[in-house]
Amino acid sequence: MSTEITIDTGTNELLCAIRDRVATITLNRPEARNSLSDELTPALRSMIKACGENPEVGALLLTGAGKAFCSGGNVKGMGAHRDKKRQEMSDADKIADLQERQRLLTGALVSVRKPTIAALPGPAVGAGLAIAMACDIRIMAQSAFLSTGYLNVALSGDYGIAWLLTRLVGTSRARELMFTAERVTAARCEQIGLVNRVVPDEKLAEEALALAKAMAEGPTIALRYMKDNLDEALMFDFATARDHEAERMIRSQKTADHREAVQAFIDKRKPVFAGK
Repeated sequence: MSTEITIDTGTNELLCAIRDRVATITLNRPEARNSLSDELTPALRSMIKACGENPEVGALLLTGAGKAFCSGGNVKGMGAHRDKKRQEMSDADKIADLQERQRLLTGALVSVRKPTIAALPGPAVGAGLAIAMACDIRIMAQSAFLSTGYLNVALSGDYGIAWLLTRLVGTSRARELMFTAERVTAARCEQIGLVNRVVPDEKLAEEALALAKAMAEGPTIALRYMKDNLDEALMFDFATARDHEAERMIRSQKTADHREAVQAFIDKRKPVFAGK
């Protein structure tokens, strides 16, 4: 039986545990719908980096405690009681600070070369939606909803939400969702491609973990190359992307995991990958 390893995140506002090569990272502020905070957010950045680099982790699973994924930034903290030190910064310094925080959160999540899954037990709003979209796969509980949210606080958006949203649902729907901040039901999220799967609320944790485990057991190098290929499909012309695919295909053919997969096919058994 596999053993679960609990990781110290430095705060109770974020939980992390590794089991069966899956790192489950749980935003743990259910009383505040798992909104970002000065404790949770730095810990989340650290855990994304640590789990992304950990060879014992094959997949990352992000979720939220209670009945929310993440409601985004702390709206109350946007008022008069916000961080005094940040208030006194120049505009240029504020921009640079936000750019760095974004790079280390959604930027780092997109850069992870392992499968990443967001399990959404409830609302993902604003920056919380951006975090979910920065994952490779999104699984959503039937009762949950998503919203861009920024319109409601008269802000333009951050953490790459416009880029991520446009690539997931296209320009027309991205504009609609940003300009209206409507609550998008789980059924519509699946219909427009904002999430991959919608499952009954009580099945969410089980199904998300099963998918993460299946991916974590996969051939690490091939999965990394797949992510590179898929990312480049958004960046390069067909000829360039196709040529890069060929390079990675030849490299993956030389791996021990490829040889194991072929032998397992011949033996009619499940392959056991070693990430080599």
